[in-house]
Amino acid sequence: MKTRLKQLGLALLTLVVVNLTAPITVAVELAEIQKRGTLIVGVKDNVRPLGFRDDTGELQGLEIQLAYQLAEALLGDRTAITFVPVRNDERLERLLTEEVDLVIAQMSATKMRSRLVQFSRPYYFERTGFITRNPQIQTYSDLAPLRIAMLQGSSAIASVRRTFPKATLVGVESYQAAAAKLEAGVVDVFAGDRAILTGWVQDEPDYFLADAEISLGGAPLAVAMPKGQQHSELFLAVNATLQALKESGWLNAQYLLWGLAE
Repeated sequence: MKTRLKQLGLALLTLVVVNLTAPITVAVELAEIQKRGTLIVGVKDNVRPLGFRDDTGELQGLEIQLAYQLAEALLGDRTAITFVPVRNDERLERLLTEEVDLVIAQMSATKMRSRLVQFSRPYYFERTGFITRNPQIQTYSDLAPLRIAMLQGSSAIASVRRTFPKATLVGVESYQAAAAKLEAGVVDVFAGDRAILTGWVQDEPDYFLADAEISLGGAPLAVAMPKGQQHSELFLAVNATLQALKESGWLNAQYLLWGLAE
């Protein structure tokens, strides 16, 4: 993936306007956020199309737009927001040390993480997708006998091995390493997070994403929040907003906008 980290602009289409009416009534645990007047959100800035910088340096993506909607719902002003880019290994830390109010950064809601933080209802279900340089590879039977690269330690390895028992799995350390093996012909396919692979294809038109029907799994991506009874109103407010965004069609429109619709 020669230019995977290039921050190319994704032309913004007209967004669906969601009528959230007045700001959600806040309780004690939201008082500090309201008094501050700014919602601080941990996000990704290098994971297209979830959270990335366009060619002007502005943050764009599904999760960025979701954060704007939450600022509108909680504070009545979608621009009352501060974005804090976070790496995967610091997402929980930033939240637990109260450096951010929320984390919307490609974080799946797992049982282990739920011991430390609480998660909203899912805003997107991440699946394992398959990317290749061969446009003819599209079906289960096409993939069955091939050499499939996967990130070492990926939680999807068992699922891929079970689905394609005749395939040869090849471990790689990074998406960049996978791209190098694909270009060299060492492997035929790379299996990874479908959202990231969608961004990969948007950056690199020489690659092809296999049909969504053969994607595997379904890890729920959710908003992470502080755990504890004192944060219950924040939890309820975020969930109410997500429910409204789903029912209004806003989320589905965003999936289409960012190439995430299946």
